[in-house]
Amino acid sequence: MLTLNRLRQPVRRAVAPIAAVAVAALLAAGCTSAATAGATPKASTSASPMASCGSMPGMTMPACPTSSAEAAAAEAAASAGGVNPIPTQVLGTADWQGMKITAEAMTAVPFLIYNGTSMQEVKPPKNVSFHLMVLLNDAQTGVVIPYASVWATITNGSKTDLDESLWPMISRYMGPHYGNNVVLPGSGAYHLSLLVSPPVSARHVEYQDVWMTPHRVNFTFHWKQAS
Repeated sequence: MLTLNRLRQPVRRAVAPIAAVAVAALLAAGCTSAATAGATPKASTSASPMASCGSMPGMTMPACPTSSAEAAAAEAAASAGGVNPIPTQVLGTADWQGMKITAEAMTAVPFLIYNGTSMQEVKPPKNVSFHLMVLLNDAQTGVVIPYASVWATITNGSKTDLDESLWPMISRYMGPHYGNNVVLPGSGAYHLSLLVSPPVSARHVEYQDVWMTPHRVNFTFHWKQAS
C-alpha cells in the first residue's frame, strides 16, 4: 500500500482546516445492503444505518447505480486491480450530539489524491480487504458535516492492523466521506475505533454548542475475508 499516510501525524486534538487537501475519489461500488454481507456490527452507541445514496430528509443525493453498464463498470474497476468485489456493508453507527457517525466497508478501487496542483493515483494492494468509509451527517436532516477529521484504528487482539488518519474524500455515489483502503490478515472479529475531531469552520447558530472536542466511538465487527 502507498505510504502517503505516514507523512501525516496522529490527530489527538482539534485539527487545522483540511481545505488544503482537496481529494477526488473515483469510487465505483454499488449500494448493496449490509444484510447480505459478512459483517455483524456491534456498536457502543446505537443509531440506524444511513443509506449512502438516494433521497434523505432535508437533502437529495444521487441515486444508486442500477444500470447494467454502471454495474459492469464497477466490476471491471475491481477486477482490473485484482480485487475481489464485496457488498457494501455497515460496520457500525453511532450518534455524537446529533452527528451520525457511520463506518462502512466497500470494494476497494483506485482513487486519486489532488493537492491543488497535481493528481496522484492510489491503487489498492492485491491483498486489500476493503475500502473503509466514515460518513458524518446531521442525524435529523442527513446533511453531510464537512471540515472534520477522522483517525481510524483497527485491532485484532493485541495486533494493530490500521492506525492512521483517513483521507477526506468525495464520491458520486457515496458523497463526501473519510476513507482509505484496509488490509486485514484474514477472517475474524475486529475492533474499530474512530477518533472524530470537531469540524473546523464557521458555524451557524444551531451548531454553536456541539462537537467542540474530539470524540471517540468504538465498534466490533466480524469480517469474512473474500476468497
